Amino acid sequence: MWGEEAKKKETLFDGEHYTFLGKDVEFKGKAKFEGTVRIDGHFEGDITTNDTLIIGEHAVIKGTITGGVIISGGKIEGDLTASIKVQLLKPAIMVGNIRSPSLFLEEGVVFQGMCDMGLILNSEPNKIENVHDLASHRDKRFQEM
Repeated sequence: MWGEEAKKKETLFDGEHYTFLGKDVEFKGKAKFEGTVRIDGHFEGDITTNDTLIIGEHAVIKGTITGGVIISGGKIEGDLTASIKVQLLKPAIMVGNIRSPSLFLEEGVVFQGMCDMGLILNSEPNKIENVHDLASHRDKRFQEM
């Protein structure tokens, strides 16, 4: 009985990589993660994950973010590239550009920047040349703004 309960706790994240950077963490530099990541602290630099990045409402990030799914309730100053989707949840503040085939903005989110919802052509989300550029299809009047 006791042995079975202990075994269940050990296998909670079995087979899945999960990284957590807490509220008091301050990080500068480049970080590449495998699996799901949650950031609640301050991060300055480049973040890359092949899976899901969760940015807590107390997090402050300045830099370039690349991932599969990016979910944020915090403050981001920089560019996001997601191969699957971006979700900005209240009280998120996003100042920068977003590239993703799917974007969800909850009411109350502040977003200042441009969004390109072209298809990601390759499964490698961290390469900018893999993102379809829709600027060539836009009206010339809007390109000069």
